[in-house]
Amino acid sequence: MAPVSDPVMALPRGLAALDEAPKAWRDGAHRAVPPEVTLKRFLPLASRFGITRLSDVTGLDRLGVPVWMACRPNSRSLAVNQGKGLTHAAAKASAFMEAAETWHAEHVALPLRHQSWRDLAAAAPIADVESLPRSKQGGFHPDRPILWAEGRDLLSGAPVWLPLELVGADFTDPPPAGSGCFPATTNGLASGNSLTEALAHGLCEVVERDAITLWRRAGGPDRAGTRLDLDTVEDAAARGLLARFDRVGIDVGVWDVTSDIGVPAFLCAIAGKAPEAGDAELGSGCHPDAGVALSRALTEAAQARTTFIAGSRDDFDPDAWNPDTRAERWHTARRWLSVGGSRRDFRAIQSIAGPTVRSDVATVSDRLATVGVGPILYADLTRPEFGLPVVRVVVPGLEAADRGSEGDYLPGRRARGVVP
Repeated sequence: MAPVSDPVMALPRGLAALDEAPKAWRDGAHRAVPPEVTLKRFLPLASRFGITRLSDVTGLDRLGVPVWMACRPNSRSLAVNQGKGLTHAAAKASAFMEAAETWHAEHVALPLRHQSWRDLAAAAPIADVESLPRSKQGGFHPDRPILWAEGRDLLSGAPVWLPLELVGADFTDPPPAGSGCFPATTNGLASGNSLTEALAHGLCEVVERDAITLWRRAGGPDRAGTRLDLDTVEDAAARGLLARFDRVGIDVGVWDVTSDIGVPAFLCAIAGKAPEAGDAELGSGCHPDAGVALSRALTEAAQARTTFIAGSRDDFDPDAWNPDTRAERWHTARRWLSVGGSRRDFRAIQSIAGPTVRSDVATVSDRLATVGVGPILYADLTRPEFGLPVVRVVVPGLEAADRGSEGDYLPGRRARGVVP
């Protein structure tokens, strides 16, 4: 496929200002520099972000897919962040950067306002709250004061105010005044070697969450035929990962959950052939390059297994280790994996990746506009004293992750439009 062009003159002002360095690293991800360079540049900052150690936990599972964890005992959200990759350097960088970006979201240093929507909207540009994901707590009211953080419109570069609940990640009690209006998650929080990389990562994440929510809400007929024929996968990195699963007797199922936006997205389920052979897990990935998206889904599933074995996440439900709960989860995964029907040819899935990360951001922006979603808003959480680019991407109109009765999210227009 021919690469997507990147004509500077055709780009809106906000996009044209972004760095357009070529992709020098394409091994399971598209980056401007290899992960070793990322670590050399940012790892000395670890103590400033409260990171006390980085640990290689790959050996806890028999898969051999590199998984690392970063520990922050004084975190204001999760005390442990995970990272995965095709190499140990990539997994270590992934864990470190996730911990670093979370610290930035816990310590938002942007201009803030405590005002009602009605008062702020009369004085400054503000996000369309009717198109933002809402909390089940139902706390939003146009006359109720809440906290807002200053963000930017990606295309125009103009300032716009965003609800702090959709920007920050300080989940300590008591929550700030006016909380309970929007889901408090880390969806769209991302970091990178440059602001452009961070924006690309954050954009892919919000598109991924939206795509999975729409796919989950679709009925059987709409989901039928979305499962991949894994024998048609030609991407070398993804094929290598599939071979790892096969060698240790772990079955894999992958579904193409790409939405109308057209950015490749996949959902992966893995399970051993018997309950005692290993716990079942899910993984997902989204990227303009279909091979990268698939590799992300596969490595995330592997990471989830290792993380469960390590027991390292603060938000695990203790019941998850109950033998009956584990068996039920395994049987559910096996039902998914045993469903027959047609399979989708991976080679038919269009990659839309370009020669630079900026071109990817521009392409995803165009795709969102085509389906009437947007504008793309973001809060730049980068701290000048550290120089580690971190953003929180918010796209009005996209759905949040739908976790059913356990989640704090009310389906929006796109989700309500899906007929089961």
